[in-house]
Amino acid sequence: MLDGYTAEILARVQFAFTVSFHIIFPAFSIGLASFLAVLNALWLWKREETYLKLFNYWKKIFAVAFGMGVVSGIVMSYQIGTNWSVFSDKAGPVVGPLMAYEVLSAFFLEAGFLGIMLFGRKRVGDGLHMFATALVALGTLASATWILSVNSWMQTPAGFGINDVGQFVPEDWWAIVFNPSFPYRLVHMVLAAYLTTALVVGAVGGLHLLRDHADRAARRMFSMAMWMLLLVTPLQIFAGDMHGLNTLEHQPAKVMAMEGHYDSHPDGAPLILFGIPNPEEKRIDYAVEIPKLSSLILKHDLNAPLPGLDTIPDEDEPPVAIVFWSFRIMIALGFAMLGLGLWAALARLRGRLYDAPLLHRLALLMGPTGFVAVLAGWITTEVGRQPFTVYGLLRTSESLAPIEAPAVATSLIAFIVVYFFVFGAGTWYIVAMMRKPVVDHVLEDERDAAQDDAAQDDGPILAVGEEAAVKDKAVKNKRGDS
Repeated sequence: MLDGYTAEILARVQFAFTVSFHIIFPAFSIGLASFLAVLNALWLWKREETYLKLFNYWKKIFAVAFGMGVVSGIVMSYQIGTNWSVFSDKAGPVVGPLMAYEVLSAFFLEAGFLGIMLFGRKRVGDGLHMFATALVALGTLASATWILSVNSWMQTPAGFGINDVGQFVPEDWWAIVFNPSFPYRLVHMVLAAYLTTALVVGAVGGLHLLRDHADRAARRMFSMAMWMLLLVTPLQIFAGDMHGLNTLEHQPAKVMAMEGHYDSHPDGAPLILFGIPNPEEKRIDYAVEIPKLSSLILKHDLNAPLPGLDTIPDEDEPPVAIVFWSFRIMIALGFAMLGLGLWAALARLRGRLYDAPLLHRLALLMGPTGFVAVLAGWITTEVGRQPFTVYGLLRTSESLAPIEAPAVATSLIAFIVVYFFVFGAGTWYIVAMMRKPVVDHVLEDERDAAQDDAAQDDGPILAVGEEAAVKDKAVKNKRGDS
């Protein structure tokens, strides 16, 4: 089935497959950890039981998503060492310490306080529990910061030198960490995580409002999610625009592929809304265009010239079709999110936010779109960087380990089978928890708490029982003797 594919192609497909599974869990857990911190803070401030119920409801979902994110991330680190060992050797002096910082500062922070957040409410004070929840949220953001710093350095390398054996060696850690694309990518990704979580929370709230529009917990989570969409989506569109301008400066070939500009436009470039890339003829077939709008967006000038892929050597040209379509999927979903937020705002103004079945159904349908948009965005970023792993300096073909295609194909098939079983089961379990109303989770928490209390009392109860049995036996023996 995989005959005819080179080891490089198979290794790239394998890494793309595993990283695509991985990214959806951190994208969810980053936003959900912050949401839990907000719920906990609101509970402590207002003492409104709905916030506590929602916290207990979503913390279980967070625990599963966090665990799957950790497991899927470990697999990726092994792949870098096995399939991409040349990259690891050449970029290791720069990339290795940054990855280590992520483990030491961020993952330990999350893991150290996760148990307190999940199980410690009745065992520690409210202040310490809030502190632990906030640190878990901070830890997820710190993890994103270090990982995105690594990725951004691969996109816009800075602060390094090259030694005698061709390795990238650090010369200025500030320049490495805060490389030219890092601030834009970090903001864009964190906002994407918040939007992804808002869409999931809104979908769950919409589902339970369709069942019972008087459900207070469903009302509260739906309202919070719609506020997040309304406020954050415009910020994300602005952040994406800034990120695009930065990409045009440092990675022009990627932007040319995103826009579908095979030819240069000296007098203003059109915005291609739709078309079919034709890499053989180097044109966009059936293009639907708005004249000069691309120049206005990218240069803020209708008549500004924009270069095309005709200025890029063929061997440095990214795969246009994948980048072109993934970028449009991301943009379309972004505006759909804005539309949902505006509809919810209008319903709120009319006093019908909780009595609008069509809105709730749309929110339910939009639930997975945050994950799709994140995947589309990362496909745009990573495929648009090709044919380089370290942009302009180290080609993907030069980064591969000396491995054979059959070995990579075998491991790829194994990954596909295992991932669909393991992560399929995990995803099914998360969805099953989401389908339960908040009251069911509250009852489960009360049952678990009762079992914990009983378990703590088992020791003394058994001791008393054994003492009574000994006394009873002694009485019977005494009666028999007499």
